[in-house]
Amino acid sequence: MNPMDQPLPSTPQTALSVAGLTRYFQDLVEEDPQLRQVWVMGEVSSANPHPRGFFFTLQDPTEKVAINCVIWRGQQVKLAGVPAPTEQVIVLGSLRLFPGRSQYQLMVWQWIPAGEGLLALRQRQLQQRLEAEGLFEETRKRSIPVHPHTVAVITSPEAAAWGDIQRTFKHRYPGLRLLFAPAQVQGIHSPPSIVEALQRVQRDGRAAVIILSRGGGAKEDLACFNDERVVRAIAHCSIPIITGIGHQRDESLADLAADFCAHTPTAAAVVAVPQLADLRGDHEARVQGLCHWMGGHLSQQAQRLETLQGRLQRLSPQGQLRRDRQHQASLRQHLLRAMAQRLRQEQIRSQALADRLVSLDPAAVIRRGYALVRQDQGEVLRSGTQVAVGDRLTITLAQGSVTARVESVEPG
Repeated sequence: MNPMDQPLPSTPQTALSVAGLTRYFQDLVEEDPQLRQVWVMGEVSSANPHPRGFFFTLQDPTEKVAINCVIWRGQQVKLAGVPAPTEQVIVLGSLRLFPGRSQYQLMVWQWIPAGEGLLALRQRQLQQRLEAEGLFEETRKRSIPVHPHTVAVITSPEAAAWGDIQRTFKHRYPGLRLLFAPAQVQGIHSPPSIVEALQRVQRDGRAAVIILSRGGGAKEDLACFNDERVVRAIAHCSIPIITGIGHQRDESLADLAADFCAHTPTAAAVVAVPQLADLRGDHEARVQGLCHWMGGHLSQQAQRLETLQGRLQRLSPQGQLRRDRQHQASLRQHLLRAMAQRLRQEQIRSQALADRLVSLDPAAVIRRGYALVRQDQGEVLRSGTQVAVGDRLTITLAQGSVTARVESVEPG
């Protein structure tokens, strides 16, 4: 028989819906007293800051099992900070299941670094508090003098750091005056010892730079450089401080408060003073540069002097007077030529006016046989309409004049 032809089994009356099954698991998870407040240890594998809160994943590095976690924003402001990726932590929270995604999530209330416990938490809280006070601000840090006359070193007399610093100074800057302020740099009595050494150096007043140093060591060995008393003493010190504490992977609160952090004693000594051989090389280079500049400057001034001498010869009073005389003679010749040309032009114009005047002279016209007729009143007669029969007229001829009477008038 074909299996497809077999009758379907009857639907059981106890079957749960997806929502019902999910709510069942939600009740199991959220109502379990042990899961309402549970401590979980794991490694942070990812982090995602969000306006609503800090979301991260807590992973078991051995089993490769992970759980989603969240620190809501309202709870986040109450904590010293948030965990960082790859950090091993212990978190306190409660489980909650989301039916829509069928996922559960750990709501974190508190967390501490695993293996360090409250000590690391307190150090982080101290760092945040001192940072809020501005003790680590870059604006507070002072520049290190380029050529300090005296350097004070604070470290343990038995520490290898003191020998490293002495050898570095002897090699780099022979003749430098060193002030050694011994202090304990490990143990419970080291913070007040370091603070007291800083105060001694400041009261002495000779040092231009202070080096606070110790070699590498375990975290607990460097605990004194995270002490609040030491950090405040460094931040308020009147002399620039260079720290050379431990190795580069160990950054203490003292490093953050110092004016310069060199991480190792030898590096701190290198920062404090320049290399004498480099200073000699720089000096020789400056001398050579100055000689080269002076040679070029003298050459430029010689060329300028030669140019000025040539100008002085060209601008001498005798030469200037000679040129002025030549210019005056040239102007005189130009003026004479201009006057002669203007005179000829005026003569031509005068002759033209004279010829025109002759052509327009009434006497000349009369001399050609014409006569000038005037009335008794002396008005020149130009038309027959101006006279009547019986009027007397005066006729001017080329030689003499004639008086006549009008006998008749003929229209023109």
